[in-house]
Amino acid sequence: MLTQQRRDFLRLMAAGFSATSLSGWFPLLANQREAKSPKSCILLWMPGGPSQVDTFDPKPDHENGGEFKAIQTSVPGIQIGEHLPQVAQMAEHLAIIRSMKTKEGDHGRASYHLRTGYLPAGTIQYPTLGALLGNEFKYNRAGIPNYVSILSNNFLNPAAFGSGFLGPQRSPLLVGGNNPGPGGDDAPEYGAPLEVSNVRLRETVTESQAKSRMELLKFVENQFVKDRPGLPTESHLTAYDQAVQMMNSSAMSAFDLSEEAPEIRDAYGKNRFGQGCLLARRLVERGVPFVEVALGGPNGENQIGWDTHQDNFSAVQALCETLDPAWAMLMKDLQDRGLLESTTIVWMGEFGRTPNINPQTGRDHFPNAWSTVLAGGGIQGGQVYGATNDAGMEVVENPVAVNQLIATVMGAMGIDHTNQNMSAIGRPIRLAEPEVEPIAELLA
Repeated sequence: MLTQQRRDFLRLMAAGFSATSLSGWFPLLANQREAKSPKSCILLWMPGGPSQVDTFDPKPDHENGGEFKAIQTSVPGIQIGEHLPQVAQMAEHLAIIRSMKTKEGDHGRASYHLRTGYLPAGTIQYPTLGALLGNEFKYNRAGIPNYVSILSNNFLNPAAFGSGFLGPQRSPLLVGGNNPGPGGDDAPEYGAPLEVSNVRLRETVTESQAKSRMELLKFVENQFVKDRPGLPTESHLTAYDQAVQMMNSSAMSAFDLSEEAPEIRDAYGKNRFGQGCLLARRLVERGVPFVEVALGGPNGENQIGWDTHQDNFSAVQALCETLDPAWAMLMKDLQDRGLLESTTIVWMGEFGRTPNINPQTGRDHFPNAWSTVLAGGGIQGGQVYGATNDAGMEVVENPVAVNQLIATVMGAMGIDHTNQNMSAIGRPIRLAEPEVEPIAELLA
């Protein structure tokens, strides 16, 4: 159908029709392109840098392989670590990149690099991936911010989690990061609720009273801003505007996970990360373009649990036992609801871990050769891209740089990675660094 319409379009252009007379064709073609492209992205962020040898690039025949075994996946010939058995059975959806190669071994700089696609540089504050992708959609489909960040911990580098030069209107809605809730016997069954604070009216305030108060506040603030323009006042106004918009949005029901059947909640896992993945599904179901869920600790704690300098194997096992059911159920749930083809999933941390094991039974920072995983919409699953040598110490096939990864995510979502945004210093900045193309073999 689209091919025929393109032919008709070209025929009309050749016949000399003006651009004005054809203006109705451009929205039609744009809408059809958008209908084919993934509409959302979910980033599963692993702070601290997960060990590739113990997850997606096992080395069972080498001493660097460590304590864990490799297991077969649903795709013949592809093996991954033994503590991801449920994910292994959905390998037909995965594109495993085993050849990431970067230079940043510092948590803060590497987090910034992976999350923005750029290295920290001078006065330019680059937007994080969520802000970039959310901005590409321009309009707000759900009535809540286009970028929602669940369980994030930004203390390693706050700038790696911000909207940079895109401004406060593209800042993330933060959920659950500073509210771990009670522990021990007093902990709720599924962990502390993942909810947005202070967006409901108090019982003593009617809707008409709230509306009058907001109108008065708007009037006073507009007068204030006239005399004091700048980022602080803009940020303040944006925060209030977003809060009011969310209060009036039906999409806020996404945060009420009690609407889900207990067997669904249980399948994701009785922990905050598992419930965060369930929330991510509910948000993309309502049209949110970008959602990230961080796994900092086995129960969703605000840690950098993948930073396994010591006791690597028990730590990775515990983290994988949380990650595995949640990620597998996320893909299954999206697929069952017809959403997997419209949702691109990215699994990554800021770097990998050393293949060799240190005296503390740990693995240290290792940016030289490590793994990320893409899945879902726009991705050609069931494959491994790139390779490391037998010891896992170096990339021997198809090295992948960060800008290539970012461009590939953009390509999977049908977004032109050469699109530009104007920075605060008046310099246009591409979504992905120049002179890079998406990895064609990974795209569906």
